[in-house]
Amino acid sequence: MPLLMVDLDNTLVDRDAAFRDAVTRFLVEHHLPATEVTWVMAVDAGGYTARHDVAVAMNDRFRGRVPATAVQALLGRGGADHVVLTDVAGDALSRASADGWACVIVTNGRTVRQGAKIFRTGLDRLVQGWVISEKVGSKKPDPMIFHAAADAVGASLVGAWIIGGSAHADIAGADALGLGLGLRSVWV
Repeated sequence: MPLLMVDLDNTLVDRDAAFRDAVTRFLVEHHLPATEVTWVMAVDAGGYTARHDVAVAMNDRFRGRVPATAVQALLGRGGADHVVLTDVAGDALSRASADGWACVIVTNGRTVRQGAKIFRTGLDRLVQGWVISEKVGSKKPDPMIFHAAADAVGASLVGAWIIGGSAHADIAGADALGLGLGLRSVWV
């Protein structure tokens, strides 16, 4: 059974759009200018800035106007309640599964937040498994997380594909596994 490993954020779901929606709602709720969304998104850097650092920056910027607990709540959800799965992505996974591929989501992040995205979008019904960095104790591009993905569905990494939105995490992860496996990658 061939293995297809697919990234979650900004590959299967538009994480940045979901986070932007959550931030926009946050700004409205706290009577802050809508223009602040650009600043928050820049600090967030597509989810690559540590949540603690984003919280410190937001708490400093909005001191006296927003309780720290509200910032923490926003960052704790991370836009998970705003993600959607496009028909195109869902159909592609369905076709891959129907063609005999073992489809596994491989994502960095917190187990609760990433799991919420998987269940909210119905991805849990479209893939054969998923691995989340916090749960397995390894982050992309570390090859260990890809080995965990293969193990999760009893598949081999030989001839596998990795599809992802990050050159650093996904494509570098594929490269770290080595060319001897015949592994291929696609950068979305």
